[in-house]
Parts: sequence; C-alpha cells; structure tokens
Amino acid sequence: MTAARTVHVAAGRRLVNRKAAQLLTEASTDPRSQLLASVSGPGGSGKSTLLENLAVVYSEAGIPVRTGRQVLQQGAVDEGTTVLIDDAHQWDDPELERIHRLVDGQPVNVVVAYRMWPQLPALNRLTTTLETHRRPVLLGPWNRDEVAAHTATTHGEPLPGSVVDRIFELTGGMPWLVQHALEAMSSRGRTLPQDPLEFGGLVDQVGYELERLAPDLRELLLALAVGFDPAGPMPAEVEDTLGGIDPLMSQAAAAGLILPEGSLPPLMRSVLLQTTPLHHVRTAQHALAGLLSTGETPDPTDVARGLAQSGLQDPRVASTLQSAGDSALATEPHLAATLYEEATAAGAPGVSTAARRAQAALATGDLEGAGRLVDPLLSQPEAPDKQRGADVAASLWAQRGMLARSAQVYRWVGAPAADASKALAAVVMIGTGDRDAARSLLAADRLEESPTLTNVAVSLMGQGVAESVGEHTERALPALVRASDMLTASGAAIPLPDSPAALAALVALHSGELSVAESVLDDALRGGQGGPAGRLRLLLLRAWVAMLQDHPDNAGAAIAEATAGGTCPAPRDELLLDALHVGLARRTDDMAGLVRAWERARGRLLHVAVDLYNLLPLGELAVAAARLRDSERLRPHLADAWALLDKLDQPALWSTPLRWYAVQAAILAEKPTELAPQASALVRASGKHHLAAVLASAGRSWVSVLAGRIEPRAVEESARALAAVGLTWDGARLAGHAAAHAEERKDMSRLLACARDLHPGTRGATTTEPNHPAQSTAAEHEPRMTVTTGKASAPEGPALSEREREVARLVLEGKTYREIGAAIFISPRTAEHHIARIRRRLGASNRSELLTQLRLALGEDGSQGP
Repeated sequence: MTAARTVHVAAGRRLVNRKAAQLLTEASTDPRSQLLASVSGPGGSGKSTLLENLAVVYSEAGIPVRTGRQVLQQGAVDEGTTVLIDDAHQWDDPELERIHRLVDGQPVNVVVAYRMWPQLPALNRLTTTLETHRRPVLLGPWNRDEVAAHTATTHGEPLPGSVVDRIFELTGGMPWLVQHALEAMSSRGRTLPQDPLEFGGLVDQVGYELERLAPDLRELLLALAVGFDPAGPMPAEVEDTLGGIDPLMSQAAAAGLILPEGSLPPLMRSVLLQTTPLHHVRTAQHALAGLLSTGETPDPTDVARGLAQSGLQDPRVASTLQSAGDSALATEPHLAATLYEEATAAGAPGVSTAARRAQAALATGDLEGAGRLVDPLLSQPEAPDKQRGADVAASLWAQRGMLARSAQVYRWVGAPAADASKALAAVVMIGTGDRDAARSLLAADRLEESPTLTNVAVSLMGQGVAESVGEHTERALPALVRASDMLTASGAAIPLPDSPAALAALVALHSGELSVAESVLDDALRGGQGGPAGRLRLLLLRAWVAMLQDHPDNAGAAIAEATAGGTCPAPRDELLLDALHVGLARRTDDMAGLVRAWERARGRLLHVAVDLYNLLPLGELAVAAARLRDSERLRPHLADAWALLDKLDQPALWSTPLRWYAVQAAILAEKPTELAPQASALVRASGKHHLAAVLASAGRSWVSVLAGRIEPRAVEESARALAAVGLTWDGARLAGHAAAHAEERKDMSRLLACARDLHPGTRGATTTEPNHPAQSTAAEHEPRMTVTTGKASAPEGPALSEREREVARLVLEGKTYREIGAAIFISPRTAEHHIARIRRRLGASNRSELLTQLRLALGEDGSQGP
C-alpha cells in the first residue's frame, strides 16, 4: 500500500517545532554525550528534517554518522558512532531487532524516527527501550505561532498576520501543506487568494501526491471531503476495507493526511473534490444525502449545507435545509434566508419557500427583496403558504405608509384561517377606519392555535387596538403593553403591520402617559423586539417621547442611533423622522432648521397615506405649516385624517392629540373660527378622556391669554397640568406667553417662575433666522423656547455675563423687549435694563454701534442682519 510522499522543509539548524529544536540543542551542546531517542510523527511533520540537522551537528563535531540501512550494510558499528534511522515503520522485524541490539550492546547514539502506523511488534519493543532513556519527541501539526515562524524563515521576513492566519486555516498547520502553500505563494508575490483552488500549481502538486495513494485510502479521504462522519456510517467501499474504518483512519493519520481529531484540512478537502471525477463525487454525495432522513448524521443541517454549497441537487438535502430554515425563521431571519436559498439551490421549488423567504427578507429590513418574492406568490390562485404571504404583504404595505393596501390584501385573501392573522387583519382594519370588519374578525379570534408567546402577543395586539376605539379605552394600554412583553420574550421577528411596542407607545402618547411610552419602548429596545429591522422605528418613537418631555438632546441621540450606519427608514418611518426634525426645530426656536425640515416633510407627505397610527407626525406638521403660513399644503391630508376619525366615530383617545395640534395651529394662523370647534370637541371628550380634559383646560387658558384676559392661577394650573401629562414644553410655553402679556408685575413674576420651573434648561438661542415669507408674521405669534447650541467668546473687549450674552443674542435676532422676556422668562422691563447695561459696557452710542459691538463680543461675522 503506497503512502503519501514525505515533504521535506529546508534543512538547517533552526527547527520550528519546540521539541525537535530542544533535541537538536542537546546534541549541539554536548555531542559526545550518548543520545538515545525516538521521534514519532505523521508524514510530512518534520522527522526527516530533524535527522538531517542531527547529521550535520554530529558530522561537524567529527562524530561518524550512519543513516538508514547503511547501519546494516557496513558491518559493525564503532563505539561513539551516531545512528540515524528514518521511516523505521517500513523496516521488517529482523532489521529492527538488529537496531535494538545495537542500543543495548554498546555506547552509540541512536535516533529512530517513525510513524504510529503500522504497529510493528519489533518497532514497539525498540521504541519502548529508547523511551527508558529519553522521552520521545512527538511531532505533529504546527500551531499558529509555529506557522508564522516558518513562513518568516522561508521568506526572510515575517508575513502579514492575515496571511499567516489564512495559511494556518487552510492547512490546519500540517507542515507539508504549509510548505506547498508557501511555494504556491512565491509565484503570486505573497498574495493569498480566498479560494485555495486559485493557487497556481497548488492543486496540481497536492493532487499529484493524493493520486499516489492506495485506492482504499483515497476513498476514505473522499468520503471525509464529501462530509461523512467517521464515527457514523461510511460508504460500503470504505467500511469493507481492511475490516473497517479504524485501520484506514490510523493509516491516514500516520501519513499526515488528516488532522489529529480526524478531520481534513480545508486545503485537502478542496483539492480532493476538485481532482476527483464529478460523477464519483456526486455518487458519494448522494450516499451521504441518504443518511439525512435517518438521523445517522451528527448535524444534518451542516451536512446538508455542505452538499448544497457543492452544487448537489437532491430532494433530501433540500428538505433538510427547508426544515432548518423553518426552525430559524422567527429568531434568526438572516440564517433562515440563507438556508432557504440553499434549499432552492438543492432543488426545492422556489414557490414552496417564497412566503418564508419573503418573511426572512422582511425581518432583515430588505423590503424590496420581500416585495419581489411575495408579489408573484400572491398572483397565483393556489399559492402555497398563502396566509403567511398575505401577512408579509400587509406588513410591507404598512411600512410603505399605505395601510389601506394592507387592508386590501386581507380582504383579497379572504377570512384569515389563523387566529394570529385575524388579529393582524383587525389592527389593519381599525387603522384604516373599518371598525366593523375588525370586530367581525376579532369575534372569530378564539386563539384556537397553541397559546405560544407570539400567538398570545398578536391576539393581545388586536384586542388592545380594538379597545382603543371602543367604550373602554382604559383597557387598550394594558393589553398592548402585555403584547409587547410577550413578543419581546419570544425573541421572534414575525410579519406585523406594526410592533406591539410601537402600538403601545402610540396609545400611551395619545393618552398623555409619556412615562409608560418611555418604559415600554426601552424594554422593547433592550429585549431586541422585532430584531434589527424593527429597532429603527422604536428608536424614532423613543425620540418622539423625549421631544415631548422637552429633552431635545435625548431625542437627538435616539435619532442618531436610529439612522446610524446609513440605515434607510421605510416611508412610514421617514415621515416620523421628518416630523421629529420639524418638532425639534420648532421647540428650539431654530427657524432655519424648521424651514429646512418642513421642506423635506411636505415632500414626504406625498408618499405616505393617512392612517390612525401616523396622526402624531401629521399633527406636528400641521403646527409647523401654520407657523410658516403654508397650511394649505396640509389641508387634504388633514381632511383625510378627520374623515378617518369620523369613520371610527371620533374615538377620544386617537382624536384628542390631533385636536390639540389643531388648536395650536389655529392660534398661530390667527383663525379663531378654526380654534373654536376643536376646543369644543376637547370639552365634550373631557368627561371620558383625562388627556382631553387637560387639553380642554389648556385651550381655554390659551383663548383667554390671546384675548388679553390673563388669569394667572388658571394659566399656572393649566401649564402644570400639561406638564403632568408629559407636555412640559407646551406648559412652559403657555406660562411664558401669558407672562409676556400680563399687566401686573406680580402676575408676570408668578407666571415666569412657573415657566422656569417647568423648563429649567432655558437658554438664549445662538441661531438666527433666514429670510422666509412666513417669518416676520409667524414669529410674532410663536412664543419661543430656546436652548443653547453653543457659545462664542469675544475676541476682545469687556466680557459679558451669561445672562447678558443670552440677551445679546436675542437682540441680534431682532427681538423686542417683550419677545426677549418671553424667550428667557424675564419681564420686558428687565430685558430693557439688561440692554441698557450692555450698551454702557460696550460704549455704544446708538443702535448701529450696539449691533456691531454685539457681533464682535459674540464672535459673529455680522453677515446676517438683525
């Protein structure tokens, strides 16, 4: 039986293997001291190189050296001679016995190198005797550091760590394979291809050596390359050889063809599959595929993946991969998508997994890919897995901001067969105003499916949304919070029109329960609800909560995290993002930012239809449009919103915040005729909805303030009530505006104190407003709450205090005493005193000089007019 040819590395005194180097060092240090040792290792592990180095050491020391069968052919061995025996496993028993007598008979140096197979009785006796004099030198694959050391020696300098890692990965540290890889690299200028088969000459060289193996040994290696497990069933031609698998495995290990744990180095596997005739490979692969359904493979999925990746088409492979994809779909959609693709490559009909592949694509955020898969599926009358496809399509339309199309999907597909889909369809129907259809679906939702975490979560979603438009709206939020908890606990990413955490947050926001919205969103984010694809929407809603809480920095951080890495939001969430930018700019008195954000948002509105779940961004845009005198653009969208709410009988929970936005928009637009109906509706709803009662009271206070009737106690109560339902900025704004119009100094002081108490972080703005058609008019009516975005120190001249710098910035923006007082919660008279003191300190004799000096003091370039 022909064994693999031993590959010699370059001879020299330096050896990579630590144990071999230690033996060589002993011989070099005291060559006259007797050395009796055995060296064991697989083929190509460096045994011959060690003997060559020992021969050099002893020869240079003047000690006679005999190698191989010279020992037997040249008669007696003189005392002090060094005897080096390589490949002792190929010697017969009489020859080995003669060496054994030499060891026992006279003072000579004897080093015997051999493989562990075949096991020869005479060789065992010889090595046992040698081991009584010195521990054996056991050679094997190199570790990563040894590969690095050898490559550095071969090339004259260290190779990059990535190259060393790749060589180690491909060869498993087998020295003879490492050497072949380095020789192949030398023709490529030290570059290393990802595919080992791209090495010039490498496949031919290693393949040549493998061709020289005995047929049975090569069959064993091919079986391992294909994916057979030596601990399980093997091909018949391997099982029947030499009485079984064990002798062949021992032979392969001894020849240096497999790693110690019995696996093939990746390079060997690639070469075997490349150099074996394809029909022979396919025969072995089909035999392996036959074991997949019997449970006789330790990891059927890995085996099936290897077979599919090799190009094998077999229904057993496809079925195994499809089942593995089904198991991973809910919790590991990326893996599931890969498994389904491999199943298709292995021969599974594409239509059979289309719905599941679409679900996986949707869960990974690939909306376009999901759409391309599900559209052809739903165009077939008898499409497989049609209900799953409908859920995916409905979710896609919802994320595209076209919830009415989601409803159309469910109407087209018919009454959903699964309880979970009935609840999802109900969420969609309610979101588009069809409460009767939703009630019909939920009446049939008896959760007849197993009460898994996901099924319960979806059922609670349907229940919670239905309660939000019913008589007992107080039941909606608990149901949705529990739904969020259940879905987070499941770890599943399933097709939904919206996540339960998002719905719970929306209901909480519409109820004035900002702390609940914050809590449920934080829990969902920590638990990874909906997977990576669902994280962006949760973060944007978290930013919305922070904005309403008057925490613009937290809102900005959440937005930055949501959009990190160039993540592209779905159209529905793009609208939410644009509305956030609008709302933050409005609340920080950033007119330039507000104009830019509005320009983006009004274009976004053309892509997204109104539904129940995007009323908040619509309301925020309505206020911005009123401030910028551009309300006409929003009129059709608001008409759709009110029509939708009419179809649902104006549910207080969902309509109240939009009415509050409408009140603010009417105030800014100076249209009392539009304010009155909304205020009246808030009053009517106040008996059933706490937030409506708070906003109705605040609305009355605003009307009184705008009419010049300042009732400090009522205003303060309304402002603090607004803050209690999370509308801190709105409360401070009401108190500040009332203070600016109060006639009594004590009333002014009281209201300013209230505003500062609600909004303690108020600072002077550093942004200036660009010219805009709506600016001059709208700015007169929007009481501004501004935050510092930065400070500039004066390059020279007298230093201004922090309060004086705040006043100076507002002066440069062209604000009046009253507007300055409203912005930083001081009285107009106090603002006037500050400006007079600043003028004296800067030595300005007139307004023009004052403005010039202020620009210098604040480090501004003066390019923008006041």
